[in-house]
Amino acid sequence: MDWFTAPEYWQGRLIFQRGLAVIYALAFLGAALQFRALLGERGMLPIPRFLARTPFRRAPSLFQLRYSDRGYAVVAWSGVAVAVAVAVGAADLVPLWGSMALWFVLWVLYLSIVNVGQAWYAFGWESLLLEAGFLAIFLGNDTVAPPLLVLFAARWLLFRVEFGAGLIKMRGDRCWRDLTCLYYHHETQPMPGPLSWFFHHLPRPLHRVEVAANHFAQLVVPFGLFAPQPVASVAAGIVIVTQLWLVLSGNFAWLNWVTLLLATTVVGGRFYPMLPDAPETQPPPVWFTGAVFAYLGLVLVLSYQPAANLLSPRQAMNASFEPLHLVNTYGAFGSITKVRHEIVLEGTDAAELTPETEWREYEFKGKPGKPGSLPRQWAPYHLRLDWLMWFAALSPAYARGWAVPLARRLLRNDPDTLRLLRRCPFPDAPPRYLRARLYEYHFSSRTELRRDRIWWRRRLIGDYLPPMALEWITRR
Repeated sequence: MDWFTAPEYWQGRLIFQRGLAVIYALAFLGAALQFRALLGERGMLPIPRFLARTPFRRAPSLFQLRYSDRGYAVVAWSGVAVAVAVAVGAADLVPLWGSMALWFVLWVLYLSIVNVGQAWYAFGWESLLLEAGFLAIFLGNDTVAPPLLVLFAARWLLFRVEFGAGLIKMRGDRCWRDLTCLYYHHETQPMPGPLSWFFHHLPRPLHRVEVAANHFAQLVVPFGLFAPQPVASVAAGIVIVTQLWLVLSGNFAWLNWVTLLLATTVVGGRFYPMLPDAPETQPPPVWFTGAVFAYLGLVLVLSYQPAANLLSPRQAMNASFEPLHLVNTYGAFGSITKVRHEIVLEGTDAAELTPETEWREYEFKGKPGKPGSLPRQWAPYHLRLDWLMWFAALSPAYARGWAVPLARRLLRNDPDTLRLLRRCPFPDAPPRYLRARLYEYHFSSRTELRRDRIWWRRRLIGDYLPPMALEWITRR
């Protein structure tokens, strides 16, 4: 069965698995540091309340057996430890079955978190990490060469990510078809990065070139992934370059990084001269060959709905068709917001509210706030509250269930919640009142940046939530 393995892709597998382990480590780290305020027993969307109404078959998770904040912390920090060990090479130092077990543990632990994460984990990159993580189980380690069939499964996953994103754009907002979406997107994307201001101010003809290049990269290039070499490597190289462009222009958690890592499995070893040659490997054991064929059979069966979704005029974006997230459908920004709205939280310690009351602003780590604050680079780390605040500004429906609990926690100066913020204006005692205001944001002009040292200008639209005191908020 010489055809079964492809030793020329050993370097690509090395980059993919080590890089994916780093992404796993960051995902688990974010879960460990953010869960108490978001999902803990006294969080905004408590996991115990979710488990009480959700059967195991709909949300398989270790936490279905028993939940506690301590248990969640053990799962998250264990995930960090295993992922770091794999990232530094532990999976290549153990027998093949041990390597597969390490990857399986990572997948089970993160699946357990995602399936109870509710709104905080309702992002396409969660499913992407789980699908790529499950695929990594069957790529083997240094004892065997990469299985060719699993490498093609990686290409099929990369194809769905890219082609799905391209189709959802062409079927969605008209600005993708007339090449004008990037007139707005760098400014209105959920979490701009430190270079987003500069991308936004590129000449408009170049924005149109960007959109046209994006369509080529997502609608034409993915078919080249299945072509013979070196065409497949060239196609993968184009994917890598476009993903790095997206990394520079915004903060999209690990979406771009996992996509980029998948592309490295397509590139032949001769394109990685800086990496060592593949070590001597053994023929794959029979049980491993059987496991790979079983995995490929599962992928083929579960691919029916994602493939049908790609062909459907009612294409769904970022959907999982089964609770294990094994084969999913992807897509991003089928529609573009033309104007950026932001929610600004303010508090006051005044005894009574008057027109002269002084309100002080809470500052978030990632989302835009004060006009003079340069957006920061956070990806591939994911700030979950910051992202949901962007959605909440689009419609209060996105904040249903957690907006009032967030206000309650801020009115108590809850330590776990304050750790999610960049700065609390009431470090010594909680505010007496809290309110949320809605602003329209635009990037500053070059003149305004030089003269006023501001990255944003903003205009008040009105109240998002009226002033409230802790005693006014009824406990749910």
